[in-house]
Amino acid sequence: MNTKELYDLWLTKAAADPDLIPELASIEGKDDEISDRFYRELEFGTGGLRGVIGAGTNRMNYYTVCKATQGLAAYIKKNRQDGASVAISYDSRNKSEYFARSAAEVLAANGIRVYIYTTLMPTPMLSWAVRYYNCDAGIMITASHNPAKYNGYKVYGADGCQLTLDAANAVLAEINDTDAFEGVRSVPFREAMMHGAIIYIDDKCINDYFKAVKKQSIHPDVCIESRLKVVYTPLNGTGNKPVRRILREMGIKNVIVVPEQELPDGNFTTCPYPNPEFREALQKGLELCKTEKPDLLLATDPDCDRVGIAVPDGDDYALFTGNETGALLLEYIARERKALGMLPDKPVAVKTIVTTDIADGIAKKYGIELREVLTGFKFIGEQIGMLESSGEQDRYIFGFEESYGYLAGGDVRDKDAVVASMLICEMAAFYRSQGISLIVARRRMYEEYGYYCNKLDNFEFEGASGMKKMLEIMDNIRNNCPTDVAGTAVVKFADYEASEMTDITNGTKTSIELPRSNVLALYLDDGSKLLIRPSGTEPKIKVYYTTSCKKFTDLGDNIAEAEKLQQKYSEAFRAMIGV
Repeated sequence: MNTKELYDLWLTKAAADPDLIPELASIEGKDDEISDRFYRELEFGTGGLRGVIGAGTNRMNYYTVCKATQGLAAYIKKNRQDGASVAISYDSRNKSEYFARSAAEVLAANGIRVYIYTTLMPTPMLSWAVRYYNCDAGIMITASHNPAKYNGYKVYGADGCQLTLDAANAVLAEINDTDAFEGVRSVPFREAMMHGAIIYIDDKCINDYFKAVKKQSIHPDVCIESRLKVVYTPLNGTGNKPVRRILREMGIKNVIVVPEQELPDGNFTTCPYPNPEFREALQKGLELCKTEKPDLLLATDPDCDRVGIAVPDGDDYALFTGNETGALLLEYIARERKALGMLPDKPVAVKTIVTTDIADGIAKKYGIELREVLTGFKFIGEQIGMLESSGEQDRYIFGFEESYGYLAGGDVRDKDAVVASMLICEMAAFYRSQGISLIVARRRMYEEYGYYCNKLDNFEFEGASGMKKMLEIMDNIRNNCPTDVAGTAVVKFADYEASEMTDITNGTKTSIELPRSNVLALYLDDGSKLLIRPSGTEPKIKVYYTTSCKKFTDLGDNIAEAEKLQQKYSEAFRAMIGV
């Protein structure tokens, strides 16, 4: 069917969600609006579904959620006939609870037991519940840090990780065989509960999660003694109660919550882009810091799997990047575990290919095997699973990615802002007990391991034309590798989709031993690196720059030069792709 025919069909049949018909009626005769909603189906991949809330095949709504769930149910039943179960959680976004309950109704109608939280809960607690109840899969209704108009549907495997590519493709095949209006089975939520097909997750599961988090503490008493003062913002999301609980149980009593961002609010009225990577999202917290003068500002995103921080720096507060916080945590965990005799034999840490190279120096110092994986925390979780399968899960000590995701311990298989918030506060309290601040700890890290400037550019491409433009840009770089960037020669070119690294200086090619992925990397003659990939969840091309300088004796001069190089390469890349 063409877009107009799909529009007419939905106008006739999409009555289950009362918001859809008025929206469809409002765009009658508006071809561009109709096309944008129906020119494709939301793409289902390893990140599940993510899109703007609204009517149409290219939107997040009751029908796209139920169709995806019917496909997931069919996939599960092909692999397990009896006793199958799925855990479900959801965040504070508009329609999250509605979508979660709708998915539960579909699973129950297909003979699959559902364990669902009674209220909104963070993404890591969904991963925990999957493993706790030995479920076959998990569903998290969230669009993470996207703007308010978005929602999403993340699917997890039995291991508590997001789906692998093979599993996602198998689920997608079942989704494609499902008619959104005629092919979905459903049973009323209350009726399913009466028959035990839907069960609320109990307090024991939740309490055991917090016990597992607290086991990752290295100096459990240091927070009590430090009298740390924290300003915290959950950015109107799921972190409010869990983060405050773990801090309270660790002995941090003085926690001031940003009042405008304390309670769940899917409209995110005070932070239109609720991403702790961006200063704008932390602005309310920073304003409160001016009067409260805390030792630390914490901010978790709506589904509480990412955390950002700001720390006192003179009369102001300095925001730390995800790379900086992750590297500091890695060093703190490695050093203090070793000092206490708690570092396992052959310890393993994991980072993604776009994450700071300063981790290499830290790992080398403490004898840690540092594994590098593709972008996406599921690949870090996969490494924990591989260790677990060989009886070596205890070797894993920490994993992190540049986009503010961290995980200590292997009980959860996704980034976890609850355990990260606990460890960040503990680290700050520990350094205070040593007479230094996090600012000083960061400077000492740079002095020992070198300064690496890691920056990210996001280039947005909305709609059908934008998707086409993204593909053209990637194909052009892939097929016409530039000889230089801003006058600095490209010496190596990596194509992760072709699993091949080319040394341009001599023409030799080597294989890349990672799963195929639409990622390209340019290695420059001065040691800098540009890594380019389309986002898996947003209409964006992301470019990661790594620059470093070690030619000056003064750290400040090296930092300034590295940042100058990054800016030069950023401007050159923009010109290269014409944006």
